Amino acid sequence: MVLDKLGSSLKNTLAKIAKSMFVDERIINELVKDIQKALLQADVNVKLVFELTNSIKKRALAEKTPAGVSQREYLIKIVYEELVKFLGGEKNEIVIDKTKKPFKIMMIGLNGSGKTTTIGKIARYYSNRGFKVAAIGLDVHRPAAPLQLQQICDKIKVQCFIDEKEKNALKIYKKFEKDFKDYDLLIIDTAGRDALSEDLVKEITELNNYIKANENLLVISADIGQTAQKQAESFHNSCGVNGVIVSKLDGTAKGGGALSACAVTKAPIKFIGIGEKPEDIEVFNPKGFVGRLLGMGDLEALLEKAREAIDENTAEDLGKKMLKGDFNFLDLYEQMSAMSKMGPLSKIVEMIPGFGGAKIPKEMLDGQEGKLKKWKHMMQSMTKEELEDPEIITKDRIERIAKGSGCTATEVRELLKQYKETKKMMKMLGGSEDPTKLMKKFKGKMSKGFGA
Repeated sequence: MVLDKLGSSLKNTLAKIAKSMFVDERIINELVKDIQKALLQADVNVKLVFELTNSIKKRALAEKTPAGVSQREYLIKIVYEELVKFLGGEKNEIVIDKTKKPFKIMMIGLNGSGKTTTIGKIARYYSNRGFKVAAIGLDVHRPAAPLQLQQICDKIKVQCFIDEKEKNALKIYKKFEKDFKDYDLLIIDTAGRDALSEDLVKEITELNNYIKANENLLVISADIGQTAQKQAESFHNSCGVNGVIVSKLDGTAKGGGALSACAVTKAPIKFIGIGEKPEDIEVFNPKGFVGRLLGMGDLEALLEKAREAIDENTAEDLGKKMLKGDFNFLDLYEQMSAMSKMGPLSKIVEMIPGFGGAKIPKEMLDGQEGKLKKWKHMMQSMTKEELEDPEIITKDRIERIAKGSGCTATEVRELLKQYKETKKMMKMLGGSEDPTKLMKKFKGKMSKGFGA
């Protein structure tokens, strides 16, 4: 999980409040100290930490608890709201204007920030949303940069303009300029640099003045911590950075420094990188992000991943079949394939409201993921007839499927048992018209499943 340690610390802090008989000044002071400790460990600036916790304390002591809400619930609400405000409040999504052919995003990055990889992620993100995307390589200082960008773009089937021989970045841009009008979005790669490197700052200023990009995005690696603020401000002064992408947020416990520092500058965070794969990028939404940290889930991000994994009509058709209880192995296989496209099970679970704070051990989730992979191998070893009607799978067929998939007969029987139980459960859920009751039933069944 992103900022796993910070999330665990904050969840434990809120769990203490939830167990308290009543809320008084002593409890509030304990809460403030725990939050301070958690944020400081995540490398958030000391001054910013004290400003945040003072706001929480001030509101907790001064505000009256609304009718129908317990003191504990209201205190948790205050913590949530102040953390969201602290990280920028509303999300700052980039809206691509198709009337501007092309809409231009210029990427500026520190050395080793993962800028070129991030370009591939953003290109894929917008390409999947119906935009015709191209990229151009203007990093003339790192020998492998043009070829790396070309390889990344080839993988995601996006047009890439490079000139490995030319060493003047502006000349490369002008060379291909006439071709850009065919694209909705042009992503511009520039050389990795430090904000204090005068010659490279001069180059980026020259490019900025000519290109006049619609968005200048600074890519900052989460592991640089509190120095992110100084870098963001320096780049902003040289070329008007109006957005930040925090990369490598999944691989560091210190990402809080980059997140908080950028959120309080003139350049809000637009995207966060949460893994190494092309799909591991998200629009930064402070509300959903804090929701995940506190174990409240992030339904918006979950639905976004689901839309990428499976189209709406297929999802609706599959959903009807599942709830009627008349689905077969082909339907189950399709559902499992869609889930695998959404990412690791641990990441999906943290987005589901009510499950993020369930403290399901990572080992257990990894075990479930391993099972899903084996089940897919078993289904791939089945005939079309068996997939359409699992009831016909007898002992002889089980042996054949086990041999063909490299699994044991016991594991095949476990899959059949899981299929029957899922079918039974879905029939039960399908009879419930109250969505709240349905979710409670579903959560109960899921919890039992994970405990098995």
